[in-house]
Amino acid sequence: MASLKLLFSLVVLTSVLSIQASYPSFEDNGVNVLESKKVNLSLYYETLCPSCASFIVNELAATLFDPEGDLVSIVNLRLVPYGNAQVKAPNKTIVCQHGPDECYFNSIEACAIHLWSDVKRHFKFIHCLESKLIEGLHSSKEYAWESCCVKLEMDSDRLGKCYRSGYEKKLILENAKETDHLVPPHEYVPWVVVNGQPLKDDYLNFVRYVCNAYKDSPKPKACRSYQHNINSGGKANSSLEGCYKGDQNAGGAETLQ
Repeated sequence: MASLKLLFSLVVLTSVLSIQASYPSFEDNGVNVLESKKVNLSLYYETLCPSCASFIVNELAATLFDPEGDLVSIVNLRLVPYGNAQVKAPNKTIVCQHGPDECYFNSIEACAIHLWSDVKRHFKFIHCLESKLIEGLHSSKEYAWESCCVKLEMDSDRLGKCYRSGYEKKLILENAKETDHLVPPHEYVPWVVVNGQPLKDDYLNFVRYVCNAYKDSPKPKACRSYQHNINSGGKANSSLEGCYKGDQNAGGAETLQ
């Protein structure tokens, strides 16, 4: 009797597995099929680089997050704050291109990305903070990001704890490893990469690359609005300024021990 029950159970299990196999799955090895259709857009940057701040506050905010264009719906956006910093042996001390304040704000933004993984949420925070950095600090460094937390109803205590705990260095070292292993190596920041392709001095034309890389349909309104630019193939600006590697404007400063 026990053998018959076991045989019956095996037959039922085989039938169930056969039925499941006949239907397409939206999960494949942990990757959501719908998500996999999105275009990967990565921005490697540093906080006190004027070109980086301008790109975030103006181009990314105005185009990617424009609700009318809905470009963000087809994009996996990754922000990687580190830029042209360096990791110095033997204690893995971080040396930032524009000095200690840049190391500080890189860490704050890395913590925000970690704590609020929803890109729309942490981008709002980074947009707020970068806007303040463009205007120039008129108060303490802490007040700059804390006021953004208040404005956006985000928990400033969590962000402060991330920074003070030392966890921010782990995040920055992860960003350092990723940035330093880019192929080809980045030459300056902002360094924009679409599906593994660096846009170099054509980064302001990122919409064209995103829309060309997106193979599903219908394409969002932003792609249709930029159809002329998409087909033109011309560069947006070949004389853009950026923050180049090796250009230690502020002499660098070891701030993360």
